[in-house]
Amino acid sequence: MTTLDAVLARIDAEINTSIARLFDLLRIPSISTDPAHADDCRVAADHVATDLHSIGLTADLCETGGHPVVLAKGGAGAKRVLFYGHYDVQPVDPLGLWETPPFAPRIATLPDGRKAIVARGACDDKGQVMTFIEACRAWKQVTGGLPVAVTMLIEGEEEVGSKHLPYWVAEHSGELAADVALVCDTGMWDPQTPAITTSLRGLAYEEVTITGADRDLHSGLFGGAAQNPLRVLTRILGSLHDDHGRVTIPGFYDGIADLPPDVYAQWRALGFTPQSFLNPIGLSVPAGESDRLLIEQVFSRPTCDINGIWGGYSGQGAKTIIPSKASAKVSFRLVTGQDPAKIREAFRDFVRARLPVDCTAEFTEHTNAPAIALPWDLPQLAAARQALSDEWGREALLIGCGASIPIVADFKRLLGMDTLLVGFGLDDDRVHSPNEKYDLQSFHKGTRSWARILAALAE
Repeated sequence: MTTLDAVLARIDAEINTSIARLFDLLRIPSISTDPAHADDCRVAADHVATDLHSIGLTADLCETGGHPVVLAKGGAGAKRVLFYGHYDVQPVDPLGLWETPPFAPRIATLPDGRKAIVARGACDDKGQVMTFIEACRAWKQVTGGLPVAVTMLIEGEEEVGSKHLPYWVAEHSGELAADVALVCDTGMWDPQTPAITTSLRGLAYEEVTITGADRDLHSGLFGGAAQNPLRVLTRILGSLHDDHGRVTIPGFYDGIADLPPDVYAQWRALGFTPQSFLNPIGLSVPAGESDRLLIEQVFSRPTCDINGIWGGYSGQGAKTIIPSKASAKVSFRLVTGQDPAKIREAFRDFVRARLPVDCTAEFTEHTNAPAIALPWDLPQLAAARQALSDEWGREALLIGCGASIPIVADFKRLLGMDTLLVGFGLDDDRVHSPNEKYDLQSFHKGTRSWARILAALAE
């Protein structure tokens, strides 16, 4: 039996105890956005630090100006990794849709027979974080050490935008130095197929307000003569896309490279269809660029979406006015090669160029994060992919993610560090929704996967 075999056997033998430790963490209502739960967030941070200290890591709570960060270190050797996760969770509303209390974790049997842990944070991100901690625990129990030098950064504000974390990372960059970062906050391709997320879309988020007259106007007196900001705004928003789903902002697609041919072929063979992806949400026809695969539209192509629009009268009954103002929020999911600042200015220029004489536009910037993509030849990527394939008995896929995880961009910008995004969440985990769950297999084999990855990275 090899050392790795012994570590995997220990994980198998201790799985029920590992689940019990996860349950202890899940019982803490660490809702970061609610000031009423600020003490609970600190309790959760202290709980994680105490647990890490129990397996022989140094672990400290570090103040950030918001909820504390847990910084832990252990292991030795030339190879170094930085693991990131978060102990905070989303609010539980609407509470009435939960089948059982959200902070009373339980094991449920799903309709298809799968077993799952149900609780707020079960998948996002406490269950995922604990897969890594339990893998480290098994290595320590079997060998007395870790195969690589490990630094853990577990924060408490991910669900509110990690607003204090970049400043903290910049101030502590020396303590966080590593060869590669590891993040377990993503998902698998399906319940049996592991995946490494190799790219994340960036995000530029704008709010625009168009103003016409200096007050709301009687539409009977001024209708037909006065500019209506809602009409102006909807006309501009409607011109953001052409009939083929392409964004019409000049220069929007500049700098974007196509997928490598082998990755394109792999994605094309995955059978990612409108029937499998859109039908479950009541839709049937992709709305993105018509000359692109659906999987490209979701994973590797940029987007422009109107997230909200308001203005005028929307109360009960009728109020016949021409509103003086109209507003909208517009987000751009960006890919490698696009500069969020340039996209932001191009959008503002696009709006200004279409304003009639009697209207003005004001803009508010909400989010500005670049896209991230791993180098395809990154050695740690190949090592982790083989480790996952060995554990799951299927070739691990290299996929993109349409979402944004800003800290990954911060690691690259502030630490010069690439990030391996390895997660075991599933599409039906109900993340951010009532009855959030995490498959028992995801937790168990996720822990085994990290044990293998640590061994592979050591080599």
